[in-house]
Amino acid sequence: MAEIKFTTAEEAVKVIKSGDHIHLSSVASAPQCLIKAMCERGRNGEFKNVHIHHLHTEGPAPYSEPEFEGVFQLDSFFVGGNVRKTTQAGYADYIPVFLSETQKLYRSGAVPCNVAMIQVSTPDKHGYVSLGTSVDATLAAVECADTVIAVVNKYVPRSFGDAMIPASKIDIFVEDDQPLEEAHFTTPNETEVKIGKYCAELIEDGATLQMGIGAIPNAVLSQLGGHKNLGIHTEMFADGVLPLVRSGVINGEAKNIDKGKMVSTFLMGSQDVYNFIDDNPAVLMMDVGYTNDPFIIAKNDKVTAINSALQIDLTGQVCADSLGRKFYSGVGGQVDFIYGASLSKGGKAIIAMPSITNKGVSKICDTLLTGAGVVTTRNHIHWFVTENGAVDLYGKSLQERARLLISVAHPSAQEELDRAAFDRYGSHHHYVKGYMGK
Repeated sequence: MAEIKFTTAEEAVKVIKSGDHIHLSSVASAPQCLIKAMCERGRNGEFKNVHIHHLHTEGPAPYSEPEFEGVFQLDSFFVGGNVRKTTQAGYADYIPVFLSETQKLYRSGAVPCNVAMIQVSTPDKHGYVSLGTSVDATLAAVECADTVIAVVNKYVPRSFGDAMIPASKIDIFVEDDQPLEEAHFTTPNETEVKIGKYCAELIEDGATLQMGIGAIPNAVLSQLGGHKNLGIHTEMFADGVLPLVRSGVINGEAKNIDKGKMVSTFLMGSQDVYNFIDDNPAVLMMDVGYTNDPFIIAKNDKVTAINSALQIDLTGQVCADSLGRKFYSGVGGQVDFIYGASLSKGGKAIIAMPSITNKGVSKICDTLLTGAGVVTTRNHIHWFVTENGAVDLYGKSLQERARLLISVAHPSAQEELDRAAFDRYGSHHHYVKGYMGK
């Protein structure tokens, strides 16, 4: 292959002009040196009204700060922790979209892409580089962008699948060997361990798993040591799966598609996870249009999808993107996987969350907060799990759902919920034994 000519980050970002739409690769792959150089140009007043798009990113996101009003406009596809405050304050904004369709925004032209700023592994002898830990919508951005700037970083793992792209697709190369941002997760507390146990009991041998990130997924995974032939088809995974892969519990043998392979679109975790996918043919990092397509997901049997939420009402409407009118995260892949799992033969779609907040407010409520977004509709919901048990709402009437949801609510909230259900549905039903009409 031709020798790659490297330039500096400062030189590379000179292609950005006023009004451009920029895609940044996400999560651990955010190209920090390019972000820094771009913000420097912004500070010097070299352009204005530059639109930035990405899923969530780890590390600083200075372009979303108030100082850049009129210079950068962040319209993210998911509100990550690093841009939550600025988004809620109106300095940044959010585009509601299913994770599966983030790639379609670019491919359909709904969102333009002038410059894709990405991070890749060092080229191999065939002239290919890997997108490493994040394929998501970045592959689509690379296909659609007028200019692709890539940071070549020896710390980016060489992952396979759709992650592998020819270096010829890249216009400008910058070299910057920076270890990737790591994410470390807290040890599950007592409540999360209980939720993990109830979820683990629902997982059958031979199941294909999807679960999000954080303490509950880790609590679930830590309970699966005695399981057999589990598979992974997910949007992301973290450290929790590694012990199960090493012990042979996760082997992908029962999958109908991508047999023996772990399929994901982005990753987030410690350096262990990044080392694990490096040069590993058992892991396919795929386009988000593949990993999160409900009809692809449904091709495997016993797909068990575990997702979290912020609030649920007594009819089974699940809010996961906002706290009332304040945007907290986004729809992400929840609906993609809830729907995909429910279409899968023997599949189980699970929403799992603590029954109350740290401040003691019930997350199971009569009605969602004003302005809250319904992410998983009452028609999509199947299993619901708290530390107090697991209930299946599918095929259940509204009154029966209320009864089941109240049964796994926090004891301190049951009486009030019972009264709300009683007001809603009339006097001839007893929702919680021992409260209404003893």
